[in-house]
Amino acid sequence: MQYTNDDRKRFGLLPSSNLPSEKYRSEFRRDYARLIHSPAFRRLQGKTQLFPGKESDFFRNRMSHSLEVAQISKSIALKLNDDLSKKYKNKYYIDLDLAEFAGLAHDLGHPPFGHLGEQVLDELMCRYGGFEGNAQTLRILARIEKRHPEFGLNLTMRSLAAVLKYDRKIPLKRARGKISRPVKGFYSEDQELVNRLKNSVLQVPTKSEFKTIECKIMDIADDIAYSTYDLEDTLKAGFIGPMDIIFAEEDLRKRVRLEVNKSLKVKLTDADLIEITWRIFQNYVDLIELPKKGRFSPDFVRFISKVFAQTTFHASRVLAKDGYVRSDFTSYLIGKYIRSVNITVIDSKNPALSSVEPDQQERIEIEVLKRLIYESQINSTKLRTVCYRGRQIIETIFKALTSKEGQHLLPDDFGERYSRAQGIRNKKRVICDFICGMTDRYALEFYGRLLSENPQTIFKPF
Repeated sequence: MQYTNDDRKRFGLLPSSNLPSEKYRSEFRRDYARLIHSPAFRRLQGKTQLFPGKESDFFRNRMSHSLEVAQISKSIALKLNDDLSKKYKNKYYIDLDLAEFAGLAHDLGHPPFGHLGEQVLDELMCRYGGFEGNAQTLRILARIEKRHPEFGLNLTMRSLAAVLKYDRKIPLKRARGKISRPVKGFYSEDQELVNRLKNSVLQVPTKSEFKTIECKIMDIADDIAYSTYDLEDTLKAGFIGPMDIIFAEEDLRKRVRLEVNKSLKVKLTDADLIEITWRIFQNYVDLIELPKKGRFSPDFVRFISKVFAQTTFHASRVLAKDGYVRSDFTSYLIGKYIRSVNITVIDSKNPALSSVEPDQQERIEIEVLKRLIYESQINSTKLRTVCYRGRQIIETIFKALTSKEGQHLLPDDFGERYSRAQGIRNKKRVICDFICGMTDRYALEFYGRLLSENPQTIFKPF
């Protein structure tokens, strides 16, 4: 919104160069370039988004997803800048490079094998500070990537703040038997780093949650991409169709409705959920015009779906199978949701903490789609079977690397970091960093080197 010299500060000094200075390139653009050229970003192409990449070249991976989130983030920022210029002239604006950077960087910390990989590493690290994808993203950017020996990519304060989604510290120790999902936040060892970010970005002290407007934009863009493009992948795969969503089984509707109500603090009924899914697809699935009275009651919709099954399910199959129609559908949803985002609060004391939100109707649609995909696909038997294999691989590698011989199984750079690490907690964190950085394929190959009767050649580099 308003950017200061403190926003552009870095933790470490920039190396001297004999090249001419680049007055035409902003500090935030330099951060964007460092991210694009980093190994951590390249590895995203080998990490699962929804379906395993080896199944089809069509399905998105973490890199293609991140590129889409970055584009949506930038489009939202462009839309908001247009709104701001009309209302506040040139007093406020959102840096486009920062918004795009946050979208590109947001998934860097995700381990191999998708959400399951995150859960397994968190269970293994529960007594040593836990594991969480967003916390790991901050750690990769500020500590691990090889640009500065101490400060990772040595990014500006505002760029690092743009990926800090949760302003709370993850507990150092938790009982493994009580873990259901990773705790959202940052690692305890990064508390000083977070304090420095706040001191640089905040213009006055505040008790409000620390989450910059660029981070909020990225969060919305991630939800938009996740809810629409993961739906497209699911339609392409043939695992679910529009009519399966509109006329979802009662148990699935209930799970989705409870999660949406909890997340958004609303009180959707079963009829509300059916109406919302109907509205999402109404321009692409040729459904009849229902009477207003009781038209979205579950029993009535179930009756209608049977009576008009031939026409409605034919239209449903067209949307699921026709690439032109499917592409037009997702493009329509993306455009609709971007246009719905508005700045809701201008924080005059700390402009960086100003708030943005989609309109309520679109916010609910995005959340409903996101939860539908999660409950129907990620929690499905077909993906849980794949996840079981991933759990075995990660647990086996972690066990091997934490054994007496484990340090000697690490590549040289991680072996050196392991030797320098003080205490068991920090040593476990180094091993966790190494596993998290693996692609799905590399994790499988490393597992094969440990246990397979036909392991990968020892000449293949780490």
